[in-house]
Amino acid sequence: MKDCIKSVNLTKLYVVGEERVEAVSNINLSVNKGEFVSIYGRSGSGKTTLLNLLAGLEIPSDGFVEINGSNLNNMNDKEISSLRKKEIGFVFQTFSLLPLLTAYENVELPLRILEMDEQERKEKTLHALRSVDIEKRSSHRPYELSGGEQQRVSIARAIVHNPSIIFADEPTAELDSKNANNVFEMFRNFANETDTAIICSTHDTTLLNTTDRVIQLRDGQITED
Repeated sequence: MKDCIKSVNLTKLYVVGEERVEAVSNINLSVNKGEFVSIYGRSGSGKTTLLNLLAGLEIPSDGFVEINGSNLNNMNDKEISSLRKKEIGFVFQTFSLLPLLTAYENVELPLRILEMDEQERKEKTLHALRSVDIEKRSSHRPYELSGGEQQRVSIARAIVHNPSIIFADEPTAELDSKNANNVFEMFRNFANETDTAIICSTHDTTLLNTTDRVIQLRDGQITED
């Protein structure tokens, strides 16, 4: 099976005053289509930096990332932004929903950015809401939804444009154990049904058996895969 995303010797160095901090060090990683991968590690292990590098949100100090065969180092900002809009979905720890928009409007937003026509937007938005069982709450704004419901909306927004990769950074940190398990099961099902690669960071060991692979990160390095 062809790699959906690959990193080679991926390194990120920060300079803080006179100190040099290697947040991510020499990461070689490949993830296939339809694979659900968890990146596990303590706070400060480099999980978020690694996800940001893989998604093209940060520029590596060394090494490179390929998404569907395209080397991000050979692309300009506009090209990387276009690739993210089409190929990548994001799910965040704090949900990151726009407070004045309804659940439906939040999910529809990526399709508006892609300038999709109204009928196609409606079909895809409703399908995404149904996929995470939140359609009945589609007219509610984020403050009218529970934490678990807000994260379902966030996942629907991430999957609505049929991305090839979803990055989820500690998506269950704000949820109780039941909702956390539900979120990981949704990811598991979505990866199986759509061939989407899902890369999810977590520090919760109880969720790891849901995923295909567990990559352990410590001090910016992979210690186990």
